[in-house]
Amino acid sequence: MFSRAALAVALIGWLAIILGPYLIMLATSVTPNEVLSQSGASLIPPEISFEGYRQLLGGTAFLSYLRNSLIVAAIAVPLTLTVATGAAIALSRYQFPGRQAFMTGVLIAQLLPAVLLVISLQGQLRTFGLLDSTLGLALVHAAFATPFAVWLLKGFLDSIPRELEEAGRIDGASGAQVIRLLILPLLGPGLVAAGTYVFILTWNEFLYALTFTASEATRTLPVGLQLFIGEYQIRWDLLTAGGVLAVVPVILGFLLVQKHLVAGLAAGAVKG
Repeated sequence: MFSRAALAVALIGWLAIILGPYLIMLATSVTPNEVLSQSGASLIPPEISFEGYRQLLGGTAFLSYLRNSLIVAAIAVPLTLTVATGAAIALSRYQFPGRQAFMTGVLIAQLLPAVLLVISLQGQLRTFGLLDSTLGLALVHAAFATPFAVWLLKGFLDSIPRELEEAGRIDGASGAQVIRLLILPLLGPGLVAAGTYVFILTWNEFLYALTFTASEATRTLPVGLQLFIGEYQIRWDLLTAGGVLAVVPVILGFLLVQKHLVAGLAAGAVKG
């Protein structure tokens, strides 16, 4: 009994630590700005005000930043999944010279800090005329997310019995039909897991978005929210209101794919 009670207390404390910042952000977003600017302001708002949300949606470029983030994610996620799926199938199902070296290279690419690639990527985007564009930023995010997606999908493919593919070939299916009719349907949970990772990375990424975009027409949410931090004043009401609204698409996405996400992560982590 004592151990169960201690476990419950520990879980409640852990949950409070995890959700605490979000609850504070939510409370701050509905606190009037004049109250926030006062010295010693309480974490509990004396009154509820949605003026911050009204100003954010009606008086700032927040909706433009939101649209740009959605566009970048809509390009980066399917592009990454397409490339990663092909690479994962090749690495999992075929033997070819340099296979092990390629897998090692993919892993090393994932370990490189993002800041080391900024100068090189900026030069490449300028060369192809993609600097300060949502397409260029989406390509960068896709390139940075592909190594992890390849390893995740490969682990998931390794857990799928090869006998299913062999049975398909015995029945007369071509290699393309085996991939399209057998492998891809079974790979669905893994694709959801990899797609969720790419979406979150794209949605939250700040360094590349700050470096490769310079105009309101291309800025994404992380960069746009940073603009509410001024030299002499921080608009906490707008900043936290924007943070609350920015979390909503991620939460909705998790609710839609949570079952497939858990299955994909579990299958990708353990080879059956």
